[in-house]
Amino acid sequence: MNVWKIRVNLFLKYKDLLYQLVIRDIKLKYRRSFLGYLWSVLNPLFVMIIMTIVFSTMFSNNIENFPVYLFTGRMLFEFTSTSTRQAMRSVTGNAALIKKTYVPKYIFTLAKVTSCMVDLVFSFGALLIVIVATRARVTWTFLLFPLVIIQIYIFCCGLGFFLAAYNVFFRDIQYIYNAVITAWMYLTPIFYPIERLPESVQFVIKGFNPLYYYVAQFRDLVYIGKIPGPRIFWGGWLIAFIMFGVGLFVFIRKQDKFILYI
Repeated sequence: MNVWKIRVNLFLKYKDLLYQLVIRDIKLKYRRSFLGYLWSVLNPLFVMIIMTIVFSTMFSNNIENFPVYLFTGRMLFEFTSTSTRQAMRSVTGNAALIKKTYVPKYIFTLAKVTSCMVDLVFSFGALLIVIVATRARVTWTFLLFPLVIIQIYIFCCGLGFFLAAYNVFFRDIQYIYNAVITAWMYLTPIFYPIERLPESVQFVIKGFNPLYYYVAQFRDLVYIGKIPGPRIFWGGWLIAFIMFGVGLFVFIRKQDKFILYI
């Protein structure tokens, strides 16, 4: 208990550094950009339009208001993909600073995931544009979306810790993860209804794909307008905290050896 109390106090001590790292990442992303932060709205909007055109002929007849259906899945997957990729390189990318002074190394990983979270919040502007443009029905359940965002943030922090730790020792993990994230996208019902898949595949996705829980919850709240079922709601929280615990455990266990490999 005393160990965790010390770690919590240490995190609070460096919370201002975390804030500055997040601000730095956001500023660097939009530096010398004419439209600046508007790209956080425009970029997902453009991608959604292109994907709607591409996939509409295959799936739109089976899905009411396909643009909103697509966007609600795509924005969560994009956050997961971007945040974990950046988190994976968070330690090696700050090697110079880590070698010069003592800083809790997990701060860099948290900063990457948090800065991507800011982009996710901005992308809600694009979602609202799509909802208004398509005259989608909006219910009070929309206001509960932060419950899903918190879950997926915790999950991505945990996965980010795990990837960042092993990327220090095995740089090939970046290339392996690129293949994994591509397969992950197609195994998540982002642009197709899961009901169109064979029951055996549905069982695998619903049982072993963490993103299914977050996309399904988010669509229930925003797209359908209902409270998610207890299985996917509590399952989402359970998966998030398990991933966070595993990722943080691995990171803390390996961090003392980082200096030898970065």
